[in-house]
Amino acid sequence: MGERPHYKIIIEPLSEEDGGGFVATVPDLPGCMSDGATEFEAVQNVQDAITCWIEAAEEEHRPVPVPSHLRRAAAG
Repeated sequence: MGERPHYKIIIEPLSEEDGGGFVATVPDLPGCMSDGATEFEAVQNVQDAITCWIEAAEEEHRPVPVPSHLRRAAAG
């Protein structure tokens, strides 16, 4: 696999009821998310989740979405 594309990551705080900290999601990769005690940790953890998501998709011969910001640039 070549260089991994850069996907948009959304970081949101988790409520104390959900354990606190932050959740990081990747809208272009359905179900790809992770969390962490800090925003930085959540981003680090979701980077691993992105790698795992892409590897699983490739192993299962599923398409790996192009990051949405690159789709918009190609269309423009």
